[in-house]
Amino acid sequence: MNQLHFFFFPLMAHGHMIPTLDMAKLVVSRGVKATIITTPLNQSVFSKAIQRNKQEGNEIDIRLIKFQAVENGLPEGCERLDLIPTDELLNNFTMATTMMKEPFEQLLQECRPSCLVSDMFLPWTYDSAAKFNIPRLVFHGTSYFALCVTDSVTRYKPFMNVSSDSDAFVIPNLPHQIKLTRTQLTPFDRIEEEKDMSPMIKELRESGLKGYGVIFNSFYELEPDYVEYYANVLSRKTWAIGPLSLCNRDIEDKAERGKNSSIDKHECMKWLDSKKSSSIVYVCFGSVAIFTASQMEELAMGIEASGQEFIWVVRPDNEECLPEGFEERTKEKGLIIRGWAPQLLILDHEAVGAFVTHCGWNSTLEGISAGLPMVTWPVFGEQFYNEKLVIEVLRTGVGVGSVQWKRIDSGGVKREAITEAIKKVIVGEEAEGFRSRAKVYTKMARQAVEGGGSSYTGLTDLLQDISAYSSTSN
Repeated sequence: MNQLHFFFFPLMAHGHMIPTLDMAKLVVSRGVKATIITTPLNQSVFSKAIQRNKQEGNEIDIRLIKFQAVENGLPEGCERLDLIPTDELLNNFTMATTMMKEPFEQLLQECRPSCLVSDMFLPWTYDSAAKFNIPRLVFHGTSYFALCVTDSVTRYKPFMNVSSDSDAFVIPNLPHQIKLTRTQLTPFDRIEEEKDMSPMIKELRESGLKGYGVIFNSFYELEPDYVEYYANVLSRKTWAIGPLSLCNRDIEDKAERGKNSSIDKHECMKWLDSKKSSSIVYVCFGSVAIFTASQMEELAMGIEASGQEFIWVVRPDNEECLPEGFEERTKEKGLIIRGWAPQLLILDHEAVGAFVTHCGWNSTLEGISAGLPMVTWPVFGEQFYNEKLVIEVLRTGVGVGSVQWKRIDSGGVKREAITEAIKKVIVGEEAEGFRSRAKVYTKMARQAVEGGGSSYTGLTDLLQDISAYSSTSN
């Protein structure tokens, strides 16, 4: 039988490229050839891990396509989501990704892969793959739960039955009673009529429903009701093969995932080694969300007032917002990391007892895999939906009361709410319950990816499906 060859094409954003690299590592460990498609500037996200895999005899290829940033009104070198200076330029970025179509199709013609795993934000890849009779799998990079919520909201539009933005409404037909407000919905899910939808969003929606099926960075035992709902109610063919982050076994892989860490990993581990078990609160909001200066101050004061020891990862564009004297006052209790942190290493350390997170799906799943209770603080994307999964379905976390969907200049959460939520998951009377429930899921996550586990079997099924497709179409 010919060796299977998977093409992986993620959106140029850390939250999309990192799990895609994990997926590529996973398939090559099962004897499949993998090629990642990206742009020159983003090669560095993958290169070290690819080099290490090569030394172990697992080859991951990387092919580069020029990204036409300047030609589309973007600054030179703006080849990744976190480098876009303002949200007004998001459309320009999307236009630049569509200009990759022709060189991408040349690669498909040259390599003739067995299948394409493509990001949902690159909808035009469906037509490219169809042109060469290559099955295209969509990677949304989020939970089954979030996609079920999205489907219900867009299908039934329950937000039209409330009189104000702050009134809660129930999401119809889901296995659990989930309530949201209008301000927590993504702008795309809040569209009242089809005619008001931009062609770009329409194309995204439609292409997500087309193709061979959908790959999920999740595992059956985490959200069984929603895996079933997605397969049966929405009639989609899916494979759950996560948590993908668990394929990173050694320290180097964990430390250098995505970017070089801005703190020496040994220094970070040494600091954690000196702390008591489950005593540290880890605070990190991913690579894209940006807070207002006043929100940074509320966050700092909330952390300080909680009295807990902490590690806080601060984005470079937010660090000048740290309140004066804060670092000096908390130097015995806290470690501030400016820039990129070795998140997997930190979360897996036994000194860490809770995770304050923006509920991006990668971070949420990494927190679940590490068995940590969470303080949830969604900002944008589908993060408000992921928060509901954590606090209402899994019951492993507490919200700070964030209600406003906003990527840049996010704010509105008060220090008292932050202090209260942190204390609740670390030292409150319910802390033990959060901890023990979180530990159950970490055990399930690890079993899922081992031989015979649900995700291991999910990947086996996927490889068999693609193999069968290849043999009938040749």
